[in-house]
Order: sequence, then structure tokens, then C-alpha cells
Amino acid sequence: MLTRRTDLADEAHALWRESSGSTTALQGVVARDEVREGCGVTRVDILDETGARALGKPVGHYVTINLTDLKNRADGAFSRSIQAVAGELRALLKELPPNAPVLVVGLGNRAITPDAVGPAATDHTLVTRHLVEQLPEHFGHLRPVAALATGVLGTTGMESGELAQAVSQRLRPAAILAVDALASRSLERVCTTVQLSDTGIVPGSGVGNHRQALNQQTFGVPVIAVGVPTVVDGGTLALDLLAEAGEPHPDPAALHGAGADVVVTPRDIDQRVQDLSKVVGYAIDLALQPTLTLEDVEMLLS
Repeated sequence: MLTRRTDLADEAHALWRESSGSTTALQGVVARDEVREGCGVTRVDILDETGARALGKPVGHYVTINLTDLKNRADGAFSRSIQAVAGELRALLKELPPNAPVLVVGLGNRAITPDAVGPAATDHTLVTRHLVEQLPEHFGHLRPVAALATGVLGTTGMESGELAQAVSQRLRPAAILAVDALASRSLERVCTTVQLSDTGIVPGSGVGNHRQALNQQTFGVPVIAVGVPTVVDGGTLALDLLAEAGEPHPDPAALHGAGADVVVTPRDIDQRVQDLSKVVGYAIDLALQPTLTLEDVEMLLS
């Protein structure tokens, strides 16, 4: 059977419907569409192992936010996108006490633009741990937040998960936010979507280079994953293009041939990563520091 590759839970759910030809609900999975701040939001809750096996994703909650307006430079899209992502992050962090420390981990390689969303997002993260500890009279109302851009094994000699785990053991955060690049099954979703989940993340999954997982099992605290699809698998893209051209049953070589080792990214990936990393970073700031406004965050990070 041909399998289109995706890291997005809502796409995996849609692919299951396509492959099964079914319009009935999938056992163990609940999916629904909503709107927040003018952005489409799709929620996929995988409730048990039946649903997990069907979609190839761990049991947990997945939220996909459509940021097409940001790409199209629609009026107010930047602030609305930030508020939408921040609101969904707050919902996932609702059990976290207001003063509980948090570690933000940016996964990926700064030198490769489609993989730079994680480290770039940490550049827009308001780090406050040192301020809260050293000047509590001025910053004691803020949540202690630390940020780490892990780099990659080829440049640091350390697995991202190992480095994040060492820092986590030292700082002992109450929760971890892990930001990474993902792969989509469709070019339309590349750089127009943010996926949040409470299941953690596997560094390198977006380019098929799986590493040690960052999740509650490995870290002992909740790990919220923030993923941005920046690439589409070459074989997957070939299948979609063939289907659009009237070939609903393409040759399996389209998926498993020479294109199997190719990933495709938009021509303007530099600008899109810059925009999305800022949206993600600012949304994390607003979610973790509810007393601050977007204007406050922009001023403090300027």
C-alpha cells in the first residue's frame, strides 16, 4: 500500500479516510474543526491504542492551526496568528501553576533554513529565569523561563535529546516546550500550519532522521510539542501531482524511487521561517506570561 508521509495528525486522519474510503468515525479518534482569532483550528484527540495504530501517532491531543492568512499578508494576520497559537498553548498548559518554571527547547539546525524554526523561535522567547532569581522585586510576577537551542549531532557531537535532558535535570522545569520542523503531505500546508500536541516530539522526524524522543516518559514532566511543517517528502509530492494530473493510482515507484530521499521546500522559505519563528516565539511568551501583552513582548525583545 502507498503511504504518504506526514507528521500532522489531522493529515494522518484525512489519509486514513481516503485509504479506507470511509466517512464513518474512526474508533479511538475524535476530530473536530473550530475557529480561533479568525484562524481555522482542527483538533484530533487520539483516545486509545486503536486510534494510535490507525494514525501512527501516540495517544494524546493534537491541535492544528491554519495560518494561511499570515502567508497571504492579510490584515492583522500577524497578531491574530500569535493570539491563536498562544490561546491553544494556554489550554494545553492549563494545569501548570502560574509560577512554575518552563524550559523552551528549540530543535534543529540553524544552518539549514527549513530546519531552523526551532532555534529561531528561541531567539524570540522571553527568557526570565535569571531575572526572577536575581531581581525578584522587579520581575517576581513573571514565570521563570529558560531557552535552549540544542543544535544537531553533526555540529555539537551530542544528541539533541541528551543535551535537553541534561539541562532539564539541572533546571528541573515543571514543563518543557519543544519546537521543531515537521513534514507535511501537501505543499499547501507547508509553512501555513502550526501543530501543538501534548505527546512530545522526536527530533529530526521532519526529515526522517529520528532521534531520542522528548516526551513525558523520558523527561518526567509534560512535554508540549510545537511543530511547523517546512518540507514535503518528494515521493509524497509526486503522488499528489500525479493524482492532480488524473492518475489516481500511480506507480509505486513515485513514492519509493529516486524521490524517496528528496524533500521539497518553498522558494521563499527564508522569509516564511522568519515569520513563523517569530509567531511561535511570541505565542510562547504570551502563553507563559499571561500578564503581558503582545506590545509588551515586542518592547522587551526589541
